[in-house]
Formats: sequence, C-alpha cells, structure tokens
Amino acid sequence: MSTAERTLLKMSELSERSGVPAATIKHYLREGVLGPDDDVVRTSRNMAYYPPHFVERIQLVRRLQDERYMPLKVIRELIANSPELSEKLVEIEDRILQRAAERDENARTSKKQARDTYDIPQTVLDRLEEIAVLSPSSRGYDANDLAIIEAISRFRAGGYEESLGFTVYDTLRYKDAFEPLVREEVETLVTRVAAQVDTERALQIIESADGPLQDLVGAIHSKMMLAELQRRRSERT
Repeated sequence: MSTAERTLLKMSELSERSGVPAATIKHYLREGVLGPDDDVVRTSRNMAYYPPHFVERIQLVRRLQDERYMPLKVIRELIANSPELSEKLVEIEDRILQRAAERDENARTSKKQARDTYDIPQTVLDRLEEIAVLSPSSRGYDANDLAIIEAISRFRAGGYEESLGFTVYDTLRYKDAFEPLVREEVETLVTRVAAQVDTERALQIIESADGPLQDLVGAIHSKMMLAELQRRRSERT
C-alpha cells in the first residue's frame, strides 16, 4: 500500500468509527449516498479501503434517515448537489433543538400545579399523555403542554363535555392531521432557508416564524370552518 492508501479505512474500521453496522454501510454504498465510487480503493474482489471522510458522511446519512425521515434517494440527491448544505441542515436543527431544551430547562410546570390551576381531572391528563398529545417529563409540563391543557380547560368550561360526546380523543384529529403537514413544513422551511443564508440568520428566521405561523394556522382554520358551515347551509336550501 502507498502512503496515501495507509490513511484509508477498512470496512471494520469505518463501522467502528461511524458507529453504524457494516451491513448498513454496504447498503449506503450500493445506493450511492456516500459519494463517488472513485474514492474507494479496491485491492481485491473482497477487500476495499475507504476514505476517512466517509465516517462523517455515514453519520450524516444516518441522522438524515433517523431524525428527518428522509429516504435514501432524497439523501443521495441532496448530498450529491451539496454535501455542505446537508451538514448545515443538521447543524441548524441541532441548534434549534438545543435552544428549545435550554429554554425548557427551568420553565416546566409540575403536574400537580397544572391540575390545580386548570381544574382538569387527573384521568383526563393521563389519557392525553397516553395518546401522546401531552408529553411531560419527570419535572412536569413544558410551555406547549401547558397551552394544550389550558385550551382543553377552556373547551370544557365552554360546554365541550363528555356528556355531549366530547372526549380527549377528539384531539387526535388535529394531531393526525398536523403530522404530515409539520413534516413537510419543516422540510421546506429549513431547507429553503439554509440554502440561502448563514446558520445564525437561518436560526433567527426560523424562530421568528413561530408566532406568525400559529396565528396563520388559527386564522385559516376559522376561515375554513365558516366556509364549511356556509357550504352545509347552502346544501339544505
């Protein structure tokens, strides 16, 4: 082996350094998501050596799969067009999640305090947790959980009671409807912003969209509800 080739890695070394099983790495190679095959040095039919930068590339592909649910076809195209952009996307997401975790650190409300403040039965809170509408930690509820609890408390105070057939399971309609929308939204927003501005500016833009986005969704929902009521009325006349 030449001096340059000595810096290359065996498959076992590549797997150990990346933390990804060799079988998975071989699948990535077959799908062409790790880069040009020219980077691989094949010394025999059953022996090959791989460049060290494959370690980060493998970890990036795995994260895009596991954390962003991206298929390998999309990852291949993304990395082929701009490996730097792919890494930037992951950095932006990590920074957003880190900031959210830091804000959450000292802003949790205990379960008892939430129950007492909003006068909601523990059985209701338990059911909301079971269906993953609420996701409290050992320290209690975060701000989003608390907003959901407050909204449900106001629903109940306004007459949306179980005696009329309204239960916590009605919230699943919204959760199920939002899941594909949110995935598409994050994909579009993060990718579009990351491609055009630096990381810090991208973070500012994305975080500034939170409030207006909630207002937009609420206004569209109200508008569509009125339109649906008008449609039903017109069908009866």
